[in-house]
Amino acid sequence: MKNNLFWVCALFIYSATAQVKTISRDWTSFVQSVTISTKTPKKFKLVAKVKVAPDDNRAWAGLWARVDTNNSEPGFFDNMNDRPIKSTTWKEYSVEGKLDKNAASLHFGGLCLYNGSFWFDDFHLYIEDDQGKFKEFPIDNYNFETTIRNQKIKSWNESITAGKSVRVKEFTISSSTDAAEGSRSLLIRSSGIETPEYERGKIGKADAKNPQIDNMISMLEDLRLRVSGAVKHLDLRETDHLHDAKANRIGALVLHLAAAEVYYQKYTLGEAYKDAKIDKELKAAMDLDDEGRKVLKGKEIGYYLDIYNKVRKRTIEALRKKDDRWFKQVNPGNGISNQYAWFHVMEHQSSHLGQILFLKKRIPKLEQEVKLKKNIKS
Repeated sequence: MKNNLFWVCALFIYSATAQVKTISRDWTSFVQSVTISTKTPKKFKLVAKVKVAPDDNRAWAGLWARVDTNNSEPGFFDNMNDRPIKSTTWKEYSVEGKLDKNAASLHFGGLCLYNGSFWFDDFHLYIEDDQGKFKEFPIDNYNFETTIRNQKIKSWNESITAGKSVRVKEFTISSSTDAAEGSRSLLIRSSGIETPEYERGKIGKADAKNPQIDNMISMLEDLRLRVSGAVKHLDLRETDHLHDAKANRIGALVLHLAAAEVYYQKYTLGEAYKDAKIDKELKAAMDLDDEGRKVLKGKEIGYYLDIYNKVRKRTIEALRKKDDRWFKQVNPGNGISNQYAWFHVMEHQSSHLGQILFLKKRIPKLEQEVKLKKNIKS
């Protein structure tokens, strides 16, 4: 009897021409993919061994699998977010899912988040046959015995989609002799990721004494991390790039966010972050006119981020001394409440984040010029 499950092609990721995109974020993943077709529903199971050495309390790893469909409807997806792997010893884990007649491709692999070391080994994929029995589907380099060089894993892609490599700057990929099976495993290390106070995907904390203020702080902090993540790896050329004569440099925009926040500290709290050394720069950043283009240049992105972070620390410390009743109070003279003022700070930063991302994408690529000396006849 002919099996109704057939494989149109094997792994997509062997292409050496796959474009590598470099980004900054707090997680990374690796993937293999197969295109599939089945006339009847089939169960599948992904199994692998994993262990974690966390450097912060949020670090975790997981296996993941996703089914993409022919009609673009959502397919099966599981990344173990509800059962994160944090064990410091090798253990076996699994993800079980379903393929149906709309299934077009199956993507699977591992992922890890935040700071730490993450080991993966001994991947196996099992798919039901027509008799309902699981049969193993071959995974190339399933145990990572091939030595990893230049952060490239043979037959795997650093991504969530085959053929589209995404290099995350905070993570390094290498081989390890600490293996669950065989002589090698995959080791992913991460560092320098700022661990947020608030849980990913949620606003505020359930036990907050002043939930309205706490919610606002969590949203402000989410935006600060987004801004920082977007710019922290820029070099001086990129930080100082001027898109046109009327534009602003990315470094200047980051300082503008800090300057506007200082203004609202004084407006709502009565006292603002002070640093006499940067008064001139903060004024130039607030206005972002010709003076800003003249003054705000020649400094690394870390300089601007350091000021931005110090200003934010002052904001959080001051807001946490207040309560929700104060937050609702209307500032005399203009009908704006303290809460609305800080909402404005939040949406103002969101607006400029979009501008920063626009400018970042339009920074010209650095092309090294090779100049050949003319031959001189003697």
